[in-house]
Amino acid sequence: MPTRARTPKPSALDERTAAQLAELFRAFSDTSRVRLIAALADCEMNVSALAEGVGISESAVSHHMRGLRQLRLVRARKAGRQVFYCLDDDHVAELFRQGLDHVQHG
Repeated sequence: MPTRARTPKPSALDERTAAQLAELFRAFSDTSRVRLIAALADCEMNVSALAEGVGISESAVSHHMRGLRQLRLVRARKAGRQVFYCLDDDHVAELFRQGLDHVQHG
C-alpha cells in the first residue's frame, strides 16, 4: 500500500535553537572528533589514552575536547595532573550510535 506524502508543517524551531542544533551536528563533522566520541562511548579515558587510541597528538585531543566540552558532549574530571573525559550523558552516546547504525545500515 503506497504511503501518501504529507504536507510539511511550519518549523517549530526558532533561530537560536536551530543554530544550536546545527552546531551540535557540526561537532560530528570531523573524523577525529567522531573517533574520540567513539572511544568515549565505552569508557572514560585520559588525554594520553585518547591520543594513542585515535592516533592524533595530545594537544589535538585537548583542542577537540575543549570544543566538545563547550557543546556539552563530553565532561572532564581532573585527577592530579591528568584529565579524564567521558561522554556527558546517554543522549550523546545515543546520537553517536544512531548515526553509526544509519551509516552501517546503508
